[in-house]
Amino acid sequence: MTGKPCVGVHHLEGHLSAIYLEPDAPPMPHLALIVSGGHTSLVRVVEHGHLVELGATRDDAAGEAFDKGAKLLGLGYPGGAVIDRLAAGGDPTAVAFPRAMTAGSTGAEFSFSGLKTSLLHHVRAHGVPQGQALADLCASYQAAIVEVLVRKTRRTARAERLEHVQVCGGVAANAGLRAAMRAAGAEDGFAVHIPPPRRCTDNAAMIAAAGFHHLARGERAGLDLDASPTAPLPRAVQ
Repeated sequence: MTGKPCVGVHHLEGHLSAIYLEPDAPPMPHLALIVSGGHTSLVRVVEHGHLVELGATRDDAAGEAFDKGAKLLGLGYPGGAVIDRLAAGGDPTAVAFPRAMTAGSTGAEFSFSGLKTSLLHHVRAHGVPQGQALADLCASYQAAIVEVLVRKTRRTARAERLEHVQVCGGVAANAGLRAAMRAAGAEDGFAVHIPPPRRCTDNAAMIAAAGFHHLARGERAGLDLDASPTAPLPRAVQ
């Protein structure tokens, strides 16, 4: 026994806490877009340990769409970073991909399975391109993902009357998403807070940051603490 205190940290709470390791941390309350391999959700961060989930993906997460898309294109797995790199030199209007659940009635929920299927059909019909055509395809596919993420975030920020937005999770390292969200913030008047790429992917520092706030609230866990893949966000309203 070390005598050190033990606390349990929700993985997504860790992603949400990464921004507090940076000088440009958002005030409370604010809106957070969590985008990772297994999660895509919009959360109202009321305070540390008080999170309200406003909407989430109904099927594939944005990170899954990136990685499964890269696998279809033979770019390796995980391949979200490869798509991002190729997209930088491509034409995002070259291929028309669907933007699912962007009508106002769908609120803050997401869906990316149809986009992945659309890419599959495109590859079956045309094969996997090379060179500039591959860059164009990657740019078009990435643009479809990014547009949905940004559009939903803008709409939710307005509806919740929040002037600060943070983006976190592995997909927050995507250059296209970072640029598009900052452009949206400048246009709509909300401040955008995104950790540096090294803090976006899973890292020990973000878990420590979340754990710090648990300890500051006087929370402790016993030795019966166990992992739970279905644990809700702290004080989340489902």
